[in-house]
Amino acid sequence: MKRRDILKGLIVLPVAGGLHGSTVSFIETVASPQQTKRDFFKELGVTPVINASVTMTFLSGSLMMPEVLEAINGTAHDFANMYELQDKVGAKIAEMLKCEAAMVTSGAACAIVLGTAAAITGTDAEKIRQLPNLPGPRPEVIMQKKHRYLFDQAVTTTGAKIIEVDTVQEMKEAMNQHTVMALFFNGAEESSISHEDFLSVAQEHRVPTFLDAAADVPPVENLFKFQKMGFDLVTFSGGKMIRGPQSAGLLFGRKDLIHAARLNHSPNEAPIGRPMKVNKEEMFGMYAALKSYIERDHEKEWQDWLARAKQIGNRLQVIPTVKSEVYVHPGPANAFPNLNVYWDKQKVKITPKEVVAALKSGSPSIVANSKDNLLVVGVVLLRPDQVNIVADRIKEILKKAI
Repeated sequence: MKRRDILKGLIVLPVAGGLHGSTVSFIETVASPQQTKRDFFKELGVTPVINASVTMTFLSGSLMMPEVLEAINGTAHDFANMYELQDKVGAKIAEMLKCEAAMVTSGAACAIVLGTAAAITGTDAEKIRQLPNLPGPRPEVIMQKKHRYLFDQAVTTTGAKIIEVDTVQEMKEAMNQHTVMALFFNGAEESSISHEDFLSVAQEHRVPTFLDAAADVPPVENLFKFQKMGFDLVTFSGGKMIRGPQSAGLLFGRKDLIHAARLNHSPNEAPIGRPMKVNKEEMFGMYAALKSYIERDHEKEWQDWLARAKQIGNRLQVIPTVKSEVYVHPGPANAFPNLNVYWDKQKVKITPKEVVAALKSGSPSIVANSKDNLLVVGVVLLRPDQVNIVADRIKEILKKAI
């Protein structure tokens, strides 16, 4: 029997009642739910980092919520049919987000690949098999020139070509029989075409629209805002402020496009998204993370962030000329409080950039940022026990510079 036939058969096989009991010892051997006492950081020589910055992939995103870890640990001891799991998780996520359909992806970049692939192939099995090397002219995806960014490579991964436009009129003129999608990067510093005009032109030409909002919560309302505007597909990162697994993300929107995206994804064999697997623990974890995020007391969380900033500022202001102020980034990405710290460089003879370097090279290693004449201290990713550690390390560095 071929492997493909075995996989197809598993879709409809029920779980045998005696299976769990007969394999307990094996499962306990490969994945024990008990917490390990091994220090893997020490064992591998990896430096733990305190993140006094923002959610960055190279710093492993954010720290998962206890509910997420519970979901991951609580599901690691049994197998699951991945088609069924994506069905059930997707349905629950769609219900929470009040949209037609949803799926868990391996991050927002994967969601862009799958969304573009869905717009190109639909449910055509031959096109799905051929991506990214479809015969004939390349599919085209329209983007504003000011929205071009590193991650639009996820679009061209599918074989599509990006067509740049600057105005509504240029967008209208760019529409043709090869146009498969229009992508709006929500985190762009500037937009020459508004959300509303972008949607209007695309809808007039019946071209699906995709909005990349990877880092655009908080506020929680953004999870619902853009689909209400009319975008056909929306993606958010799972491993940023939603605080799910870093290698997970959300793709949601129109049911037919989500269905097509899933056909282009694992566990289907050999479509373009096959290398972008999401394991079962990440799917359960992403579900738990989104549920936790939506149900969270966001006002209380915001006040806690402000309190952390004030706590650090109070510990630093005892140093002559050192002052601080809370700054809330206007967004849409990373729209949360940071603490800006500044001082008289004639009195405290060190630059913010030098403070950042000293924090990073110290013990513990702390990652912060500098901008112009400011030291920028992120507070939203700190554990409660790390707030004073960060404040005292900055205080120590500044005092030595007097």
